Amino acid sequence: MSLNIDELLTVTFTLFAVIDILGSIPLLISLKTRMGVIHEFKATLISGALMILFLLVGEKFLGILGVDVRSFAVGGSIVIFILGLEMVLGIEFFKSDGDAKSGTVVPIAFPLIAGSGTLTTIISLQANYNTLTMAMAILLNLVVVYAVLRSLNFIEKLIGPAGLLAIRKFFGVILLAIAVKIFATNASGLIK
Repeated sequence: MSLNIDELLTVTFTLFAVIDILGSIPLLISLKTRMGVIHEFKATLISGALMILFLLVGEKFLGILGVDVRSFAVGGSIVIFILGLEMVLGIEFFKSDGDAKSGTVVPIAFPLIAGSGTLTTIISLQANYNTLTMAMAILLNLVVVYAVLRSLNFIEKLIGPAGLLAIRKFFGVILLAIAVKIFATNASGLIK
């Protein structure tokens, strides 16, 4: 197995666009405010583990559960839609239980970072790229994810409360649109 730099860049940027960690900044800041703290390393580690697990056994695992990739994507789109509604309407659907550990896993590690879009993209890309290229692309994206998670306080100070509110509403609508697209793309074959 060899590492082709062009392929690595293609897979890395594809995953970067799907993970959209920069677009998730307003939601992450909102979640951090609600939970008090985000365990950046743990969120990065768990999302990375999910991505690598899906790289190695994703389709087989879903098959064992009797779930196809499309059903998985539709389920993830519903969670993303609810997160978008939270951002736009200012209503809290995901109640914080005060435990930052659980918030670090859901909804941060999954579905925000390693969501259905990311995991299905990994399965799709695997048809065209080797495992080493895929693993390196995942690792490079995790470095960016960790850097963004570590910088949330700085980003929040830089943007300010009014800017954060405006960006949160804007990206809430973007999240809603992404959720609708994922749902529409995958739901058509499920309902008979």
